Amino acid sequence: MLRVVVESAKGIPKKKLGNPDPITAVVFKGEKKKTKAIDSELNPVWNEVLEFDLKGTPLDGSSFIDVIVKDYETIGKDKFIGSAKISLLDLAHGHTKSLPAKNLSLVNEKKQDTGVSCTRLCVCVCVCSCFPGGGEEREEGEDGEEVSLGGQVGTPGVPPTPGQPGNPNQRPVRTSRKRHRALANKPQDFQIRVRVIEGRQLPGNNIKPVVKVNVCGETHRTRIRRGNNPFFDEVYDSYSLRADSLMGEFKVTYTFKYPYIIIYKKSHAIMRKWLLLSDPDDSSSGAKGYLKVSLVIVGTGDEPPTEKRERNEEQDDIESNLLVPAGVTLRLVTLNLKVYRAEDMPQMDDAFVQTVKQVFGGEGDKKNLVDPFLEVSFAGKKFPSMCESIKLTVFDWDRLTRNDVIGTTFLNLTKIASSGGEIEVSSGEAEGGFLPAFGPCYLNLYGSPREFTGLRDPYEELNFGKGEGVAYRGRVLIELSTQLEGKADRKLDNISSDDILVAQKYQRRRKFSLCAVFHSSCMLQEPGEPIQFEVSIGNYGNKLDSTCMPLASTTQYSCAVFDGNHYYYLPWADTKPVVILTSFWEDISHRLDSVNIILYITDRLESNLTSLRTAILAKASEARMAEIWLKLINHMIEDLKLEGRPNLTVLDVQIKKLRDSAVASIREMAKRLKEEATDVIATLTDIEDWLERLKQLAEEPQNSMPDVVIWMLRGERRVAYARLPANQILYSTYSEQACGKYCGRTQTIFMQYPMDKNKGVKIPVQLRVNMWLGLSAHEKKFNSFSEGTFSVFAEMYENQAQVFGKWGTTGLVYRHKFSDVTGKVKLKQERFMPPRAWEWESEWFVDPERGLLTEADAGHTEFTDEVFQNETRFIGGEWKPAAEPFTDVNGQKSQSPGEIECPAGWKWEDDWSFDSNRAVDEKGWEYGVTIPPDDKPKSWGAAEKMYHIHRRKRLVRPRRKIADTKAAPERRDPGEGWEYSSLIGWKFHRKERSSDTFRRRRWRRKMAPSDGIGASAIFRLEGALGVDVDEKASKKDAARLFGANTPTVSCNFDPVVIEPLADYIHCINTMTVLWSPASDPYAHVSFLHVSKTTEVIRATLNPTWDQTLIFNDIEIYGDPQTIAHNPPNVVLELYDSDQVGKDEAMGRCTCPPVVKLNLGTVVSPKLLWFPVTKKGRSAGEMLLAAELLLKDTSDLPLVPPRRGAMLYMVPQGIRPVVQLTAIEILAWGLRNMKTYQLATVTSPSLMVECGGEVVQTAIIKNIKKSPNFPGSVLFFKVLLPKEEMYTPPIVLKVIDHRPFGRKPIVGQCTLSLEEFRCDPYATNAEDLKACTFLTESKCAVIEAYLSLPVLQEEEAVDWWSKFYASVGEHEKCGPYLKKGYDTLKVYEGELEEVPDFRGLTDFCKTFRLQRGKTEDEDNDPSVVGEFKGSFRVYPLSDDPEVPAPPRQFRELPESGLQECVVRIYVVRCMDLQPKDNNGMCDPYIKISLGKKTKDDRDDYKPNTLNPEFGRMFELSCFLPQDKDLKIAVYDYDLLSRDEKVGETVIDLENRLLSRFGAYCGLPQSYCISGTNQWRDQLKPSQILENLARLRGIPSPRTSADGSTLSFGGRDYSLLDFEANRVIHQHLGPARERMALHVLSKQGLVPEHVETRTLYSSYQPTLSQGKIQMWVDIFPKSLGSLGPPCHITPRQAQKYFMRAIIWNTTDVILDETSITGENMSDIYVKGWMPGMEEDKQKTDVHYRSLDGDGNFNWRFVFGFDYLPAEQLCLVSRKEHFWNLDQTEFRTPPKLIVQIWDNDKFSLDDYLGTVELDLLHLIPPAKTPEKCSLKMLPGVTGSTPSKQPPPNSLFSQKSVRGWWPCMIEQDGKHILGGKVEMTLEIVEEREVEERPAGKGRDEPNMNPKLDFPNRPDTSFFWFTSPCKTMKFIIWRRFKWIFIGLIVLLLVLLFLGILLYSLPNYISMKIVKPFS
Repeated sequence: MLRVVVESAKGIPKKKLGNPDPITAVVFKGEKKKTKAIDSELNPVWNEVLEFDLKGTPLDGSSFIDVIVKDYETIGKDKFIGSAKISLLDLAHGHTKSLPAKNLSLVNEKKQDTGVSCTRLCVCVCVCSCFPGGGEEREEGEDGEEVSLGGQVGTPGVPPTPGQPGNPNQRPVRTSRKRHRALANKPQDFQIRVRVIEGRQLPGNNIKPVVKVNVCGETHRTRIRRGNNPFFDEVYDSYSLRADSLMGEFKVTYTFKYPYIIIYKKSHAIMRKWLLLSDPDDSSSGAKGYLKVSLVIVGTGDEPPTEKRERNEEQDDIESNLLVPAGVTLRLVTLNLKVYRAEDMPQMDDAFVQTVKQVFGGEGDKKNLVDPFLEVSFAGKKFPSMCESIKLTVFDWDRLTRNDVIGTTFLNLTKIASSGGEIEVSSGEAEGGFLPAFGPCYLNLYGSPREFTGLRDPYEELNFGKGEGVAYRGRVLIELSTQLEGKADRKLDNISSDDILVAQKYQRRRKFSLCAVFHSSCMLQEPGEPIQFEVSIGNYGNKLDSTCMPLASTTQYSCAVFDGNHYYYLPWADTKPVVILTSFWEDISHRLDSVNIILYITDRLESNLTSLRTAILAKASEARMAEIWLKLINHMIEDLKLEGRPNLTVLDVQIKKLRDSAVASIREMAKRLKEEATDVIATLTDIEDWLERLKQLAEEPQNSMPDVVIWMLRGERRVAYARLPANQILYSTYSEQACGKYCGRTQTIFMQYPMDKNKGVKIPVQLRVNMWLGLSAHEKKFNSFSEGTFSVFAEMYENQAQVFGKWGTTGLVYRHKFSDVTGKVKLKQERFMPPRAWEWESEWFVDPERGLLTEADAGHTEFTDEVFQNETRFIGGEWKPAAEPFTDVNGQKSQSPGEIECPAGWKWEDDWSFDSNRAVDEKGWEYGVTIPPDDKPKSWGAAEKMYHIHRRKRLVRPRRKIADTKAAPERRDPGEGWEYSSLIGWKFHRKERSSDTFRRRRWRRKMAPSDGIGASAIFRLEGALGVDVDEKASKKDAARLFGANTPTVSCNFDPVVIEPLADYIHCINTMTVLWSPASDPYAHVSFLHVSKTTEVIRATLNPTWDQTLIFNDIEIYGDPQTIAHNPPNVVLELYDSDQVGKDEAMGRCTCPPVVKLNLGTVVSPKLLWFPVTKKGRSAGEMLLAAELLLKDTSDLPLVPPRRGAMLYMVPQGIRPVVQLTAIEILAWGLRNMKTYQLATVTSPSLMVECGGEVVQTAIIKNIKKSPNFPGSVLFFKVLLPKEEMYTPPIVLKVIDHRPFGRKPIVGQCTLSLEEFRCDPYATNAEDLKACTFLTESKCAVIEAYLSLPVLQEEEAVDWWSKFYASVGEHEKCGPYLKKGYDTLKVYEGELEEVPDFRGLTDFCKTFRLQRGKTEDEDNDPSVVGEFKGSFRVYPLSDDPEVPAPPRQFRELPESGLQECVVRIYVVRCMDLQPKDNNGMCDPYIKISLGKKTKDDRDDYKPNTLNPEFGRMFELSCFLPQDKDLKIAVYDYDLLSRDEKVGETVIDLENRLLSRFGAYCGLPQSYCISGTNQWRDQLKPSQILENLARLRGIPSPRTSADGSTLSFGGRDYSLLDFEANRVIHQHLGPARERMALHVLSKQGLVPEHVETRTLYSSYQPTLSQGKIQMWVDIFPKSLGSLGPPCHITPRQAQKYFMRAIIWNTTDVILDETSITGENMSDIYVKGWMPGMEEDKQKTDVHYRSLDGDGNFNWRFVFGFDYLPAEQLCLVSRKEHFWNLDQTEFRTPPKLIVQIWDNDKFSLDDYLGTVELDLLHLIPPAKTPEKCSLKMLPGVTGSTPSKQPPPNSLFSQKSVRGWWPCMIEQDGKHILGGKVEMTLEIVEEREVEERPAGKGRDEPNMNPKLDFPNRPDTSFFWFTSPCKTMKFIIWRRFKWIFIGLIVLLLVLLFLGILLYSLPNYISMKIVKPFS
């Protein structure tokens, strides 16, 4: 915010008439703000504040403001008086916070001084940085317009590079090795945790601060606190993460806004940092205090960091821990975007107005109806910006309705700018970056198809930039330049004519030619209307766009033919359709050549890298790997040379520099790696890094050449599209590498549906297209790329109809005798004219369409003809032939079986018979009812009923192709070649049928180029064939004829190569289980226009087909060498066979075949894993290979062995080499099996499959009674591949044996074999014997636990002392460590995560069983149970003589249920998720074990996130039935349901079976009493004996006195273990201590506390807090249990704070008495923070005239104190309606304030002092030495001279003087001094030394007398006499005396005057004389 204060001006010149009305305007960066006008004034005073929003941008050195003074006119323009310019340089550089500008001289228009000066002008600046960061969200901008925050919506956003924080500009090239996990492109939960800890040095007097936290739209407030250093310690959580979050707002008008860069910090956290608070409106006022916060962002799978509170935090240095936005300084830049022109806009409005004009005789112009305007949005505020993209949207203006979007495009700043320093240059200096620059260059717009309809556009969203646009929608010529510290004079301006002239040179057009030869179109999913393909580049070639010349841009319509298996294809045979386009674009080959060269390098590197990875996977030899690696490095060094090309724009130059330096640096690294590298695998990360960098370099932002778009049209409807970047097919004369990847090469394209919701699960069509794009100048180069011979024809159709059995033209309704293919455009032969440079080569001839010659049986060796026989009847009548007795499946008329002849080259296999494999009766009929208006039944049934009136029978007859015979080509004369159809518009067929009523034939005439220039002549077919039009014909017809006759171009391939294809499918390995276990997978294998289907493998996730599919005699047209280099791919589509409903697609896989042109070469294809994908995600892997063999005279290889009639196996050379392998399975049991089909699993068994072998366990009779398998060890031998990459997985299936022989699979699991391979001769018998714990019945009598006498002495230590000593908080543990007691191990995570204990799965592992897909495939499949067991895999010798290796598992005795007692100790929870509105939680523990649950809901901990529970729960259970122990934390709610915070699950069975002894941790010493009393059932000597038996070694031998012990071949001595240890009274006998010391060396689990993470079922991946706990498990069979630990939390101790206020001095005299003296009525107030309700006041010392006050008053504050934590425990209700008291922990402080008492107004505050009782400021002995310098944090205080602070708790009592401080005008001044005695008294001392509050009884310790106050101290209202004496008499004594004298004199005079006349008259008269 820039604030300008306009104060006043003087000396404004007079007007001719009257005085001016001055008004001031201030202009900053084009924004003008005005003051109000002051009427008729020459020296105006405004005193107004004008504010300018800096919009988050810092001031730069060139910033200035203009001050303009004018004379305000009510009517007309204000008259200029003068202006001044003020530079803001000092403000920008931070030299000053405010800039006073006094006596500024104003100058007139001629820059002459006017003599007017502004007396004062003040400028202040406050910058708040808040980045709208580059997320993918769209939201309203500040000024209400929609802004786009980088990244296309709906496309994966790129997170900013994790570089230094605050450098959000993503770098085009990375050098960092570390790979950061990119966030997945789906909505995710993030948790933002804000902890407000405390505030310091907040300004103001007696304030009540509250912190308001605003995160992602959620607002939280802390509780209100008091004082300038409040302590909050409150936590708030928020769930959704947005990019522009305001991180914290301090409610008292101070704001700290922090840019959201912390998510890219290493730990995603800011821990216990100080935030500087400043006034958002006036930052010149400096710091407004500090706030300490922790900010944490937790994503899925992240561990939230734990906060470590430092002990000396009270004195921590705020400066060093202050959080300042790090990174680069953000600069103000001006982005200058010039928009020159747009072109190729599609029609957006219907021509209603145009039509009206035409009706009334006006000239309706035929332009595309569109009123375009461009909108530019950018959310960035300064540079570098967190916002990545500038969004450009072209709208069509509409007067009535909302504006329509024509198209949207984005300018990505990261691609057109560089921050520099990305490239490591050899000299070590970083490359300089460059600011955003672009163009002048066209930006292409893509969106929905161009065709205009009045209806709603279904693909309208694409025009907004959401998703991939499916069609070109025009383009915009723009130029972007950037000026640093520039000043934008105007938001919008016209481009100067000079710039327009400069831009002209970038618009020079060249003619480009594009040729596309369609080789095949297959894998069509359904037949239907005829199909054609349209190729367009820009709007050239779009057949529905009338702005370009018509081109041969579409293929001929053709009908799809069934391939006999699953798909349809277009029967183009040897005549391939060709599409020709000419278009005009700028020549940007200098850009695209570089892109293509880098892509060529990238492709080569990628293929070499794939080979290297495959070699590593196949564990190839070192030499082989080194060879591949060397080839890769040599290719890199050889390829990385970029030559110079001409550069046109600024960006071209900069990108060239960037690419050159990047390529040079990679090349240097490659050379260095070649010389220095030793380990091939270690170099992979470097090579992957190069690949990533090269891919980034290949992006070309200035690519103005539109993409080539191919559309598939069914009839006139656009169905599917493919978009290909033009550079991939562009020809370049520069070098071979600069040509596009697919230039002149055949490529396979899978087209896609527009806005496909299923993301490509179904392919509309697979195309093989050969495309060439080049400048027309290079057309002749096309000849070298073209294959086959091109032929060009003009064509038209002759139409006839049948009337009364005669064919003629009379019955043609709405048709012409000669027409185009649609039949609607009338044509005549003689009016055709060849295009320029072409001539006729022959006469017109009849040429029937080739597609009709290819019948449905094409390409098949077997075929079944079918006919349906139909009969009808009246209800109950006789069946008679129907009106159409023979039809096809659709009900169309067909020939009778007798009329159908066997085609040439085929022979019948059988006679006609009815098909009985359907729902038919015994004669093959099926029956139905016709419901009008239908003329045939919709559904059919097999049983005849009375009401059936229609029946049909399917007649079939199989035929087989006779080998090597071909039908002789039929000769046709022009009289033939008719094609027939039953009705106009129906499908045509070749042979005439009796039902046909319409026929047509195709006439063609061949053309040839007039000069023989080869294949490139086809590019000259621009425009349509000329058509000579009658003079009479209207213009309209001419327009329609134009474009109707683009010539048809086709390419004929003469050499027909006939090849058989063998496809070997071995097996599939599903890495991700996205399929249900009841999947019945099969694969459709498709190669060009043929396909076959594998067998269905029932109920498996890992099908092994072991099948060879052989495709015989496939016709591939083209040159064998070309095909060998670039063969068509084999496509496998996997399906799940379903008995009911459609088969479900499970994924797709493509595999390139190995081509053998010469069968003599011995290269067998290698089976490789190919990824299976579904919806763009991995869905498994397939192991397969394919080979393509050229069929020539030599013999074909032998047919592989058969497995069935038609099933071939994979042949020997290709099948992996196998080895006999043993697999041993320890099948322990099943756990937690869920119901299947609503029935519980009761009698399961386990089936293990591997490599085709299956073994099954015995059935568990009753899983509830015993969930373990009766026989635990299984063994089987299997032939497994030697090469690990081919190893099949182990598949576990659990089968439930149900009544009536049903055996459903209720769960399954797929495991990799590799982790279980072992050496059978290594000794690991130990692993197995652990289970004897559960299995063997105990024969030995185990001595009962003897409870030893506990030493009855009270100690100063408890279990918490032990805990604190173990976690390093020594100040809380008291004398515990000095006594030499044990500590325990506190694990930071779960016990299972400790590496030493191998996840406690050393006996058996737990495998999750899964079933089926979940609805949302993003989630894991549902887990339906667990299998416990283990595997061992090892090779066996092929020689039967060699003895078998020893078995790894031994048979275990059957195990029953074991009753155990489980003790769960819950110590505390940390950082729980808040569940209540106040940001707190009321947690309690709930334990579930089997069917038992326990909770301590009654003992919930109110309002806390870090509860200390200190609870022990004891439950009994039966293992392994109740193996899962669930510990949950719930939030207590009185009215609503208690909410679960989170839970953790512990597998007790694993702990009991593990040989690490995890059932009860071993303490460090054997104690028989005290805190560390032994609690296990067995003594250490017994445990050691069991361990020896388990390991199969001799029992330990101990000496008589227990001082030595030998175990496992080693001797141990007690002295060695206890040499430096304190021997205390709790230790047990030496024999047991010795055994325990030896046990501690055996790697067993020690006594511990584990920290487990709590998870919630709603957010299963986000931590909900931590719980510290441990579990002890005691089998009851081992005897009685030891005593439990007592871990009840420590209780707070009651303390009393006695503060005696003796005196005050130097108190500010705040009042003036009526007599004019300065005085104050002083009293002192005090309280302890957190206990504000117990405020205490002294009495009032009235009328202190010198600032002294005498009180002798005692404050007594009782408080609960935790000495170990040095915090006060305060319990109070926050609101009167609260049920519970909330516990707060606050530091012990005393606040003392001095006040001035006022009876009839509010008391005045005079000063305060805040004393920290733990770090008490030492007082001054005398008031003279007491000053503000004693207080820390006050200016001028010198900490070095001050004595160090002490704790009052250790000092007990202290007396002296402390200063009180008050703030005035932002400065701290002394408000007074107070003399106090502070004393801390424990509860027991209170009774011994009582003392009352104030001066109340018992007034002792010490006794306080009434203060000796001066007589002047009284309250006037209650003491009138004293008031008279001290106020009135003292002050006005002489006045009173004077008044009395005066009164007497006046009285005397009055009497005199009264009596004088009488006296005189008497004197004169003398009556008595």
